[in-house]
Amino acid sequence: MNYLDFEKPIVDLEQKIAELSELSLGENNVLGPEIDKLRKRADDLRVSIFTNLTRWQRVQLARHPDRPYTLDYIYKISENFIELHGDRCFSDDKAIVGGFATIDGQSVMIIGQQKGRDTKARQYRNFGMPNPDGYRKALRLMKTAEKFNIPIITLLDTPGAFPGLEAEERGQAEAIARNLREMASLTVPLITIVIGEGASGGALGIGMGNEVYMMENTWYSVISPESCSSILWKTWDYKEQAAVALKLTAQDLYELKIIDGIIKEPMGGAHRNHEEAAQEVKKQILKSLKKLCAMKPEKLKEQRIEKYSKMGSWDTVS
Repeated sequence: MNYLDFEKPIVDLEQKIAELSELSLGENNVLGPEIDKLRKRADDLRVSIFTNLTRWQRVQLARHPDRPYTLDYIYKISENFIELHGDRCFSDDKAIVGGFATIDGQSVMIIGQQKGRDTKARQYRNFGMPNPDGYRKALRLMKTAEKFNIPIITLLDTPGAFPGLEAEERGQAEAIARNLREMASLTVPLITIVIGEGASGGALGIGMGNEVYMMENTWYSVISPESCSSILWKTWDYKEQAAVALKLTAQDLYELKIIDGIIKEPMGGAHRNHEEAAQEVKKQILKSLKKLCAMKPEKLKEQRIEKYSKMGSWDTVS
């Protein structure tokens, strides 16, 4: 298990508990009461830390290397997943995965960004940063789902669209813009869930949902705290202040009415219990499907357009 800096007090207690537990095996459990006290302290400390996280700490949790990724969720919440490949134009972008599946008997199309666990897998998945081919593949899958009247679920987890020269040469901006236009007019339910990082147009390029949810320890913003700090202060040293100013957490975006709800995570983060985290995601998906599948196609389209039209605030000057 990987631990973040702010978890160090918990780690110290857990190590003491482990040491005492080994000693107590041959001492007729005389250390049992002391171990119970330490466990209670560790539980209380964990609650204290994780109910008072800063915005930067939530960004760190969203990037935790042990956190479940898109394919982890797909295999835990769905049955009969059939992955589909290629954009029929250039290539198969491994940073975006998608395909047909069933969730408790309901057919769905699931699409999401996929990161890698080790160096080789991260390179293979391009660190979860899609090229234009990935967005075109995602759009092809969405249109296929629409053709068969199948709801779409998108899982967002990307540090952003790939910023390389080859991506720009193949029309990165156009691919994302086209996805936004086409998603706005889809006539099937589209449910979006931020499961990790939701950075900029790279995330929004597959995330224009009728309903949008964020997991408790994720972030969703036009720019990362480090990049914001780099632009404003010419250094990454102010990333924590940037995270505060950006208001990028699930709690912030729910208050701003950008998202429709927050999906609870296990205490300590989704990486602590993949199964529990997946079941919470599944529960929300089923709830949303029940509601959205009852709506007529034109109403789904109108609701989605109206939802995004209402975002933000402005004044009219005469």
